Amino acid sequence: MTQNIRPNEAEIKFLTLAYNRFYSLFEEIMLESFWKKNKKYRFSKIKDIFAVYTEILNYEPISWVIEHIKTNRPPMEAEIASKLFKFVRNLILHFPFFEKWDDVWFDNILINWKGKEESINKFLNFYKDVGIVKYRFWEEKKKKMTYLSINFPSKYSDGEKIFLKEILTEKEGVKFSLIMMKQILDTQVEVIK
Repeated sequence: MTQNIRPNEAEIKFLTLAYNRFYSLFEEIMLESFWKKNKKYRFSKIKDIFAVYTEILNYEPISWVIEHIKTNRPPMEAEIASKLFKFVRNLILHFPFFEKWDDVWFDNILINWKGKEESINKFLNFYKDVGIVKYRFWEEKKKKMTYLSINFPSKYSDGEKIFLKEILTEKEGVKFSLIMMKQILDTQVEVIK
């Protein structure tokens, strides 16, 4: 009987590239100097890190971590760490019309241009009644606690234009997202060199 040892050779190759890219982007985006750069440049890096993270979510042991969070962490944390971050990734990659975070908008007509069975529409319909989820995160280098709200869009079905920045702010929202992403990804790392 052969054991299914994780990670296997293919997973190691993928995870090495993905984790290296994630950590590189994380280090850059968390610097205060990053937030002084051109908004288009920032958006490009933010798109990349959300894309890398959501690809890593496909690694089965990460899904076990998400399942553990559902029963052992505050309400909505697992959903934010998986479904919300996938929603952001899908929105900015499937609708590549925007150059800056604050410009990204959607409505139910745009989201459903191909049909109502797409994942973004399903996410928005499922979570439209959640409302506001409040979080905070500690920035060690600044010795500062930052408070933020994640606003699940309740008016999605009304056809109103909704901006991504109303759901998750660029600076504080993205930094919070990256901290949560890193905590989840770090569960699979034995040593960081």
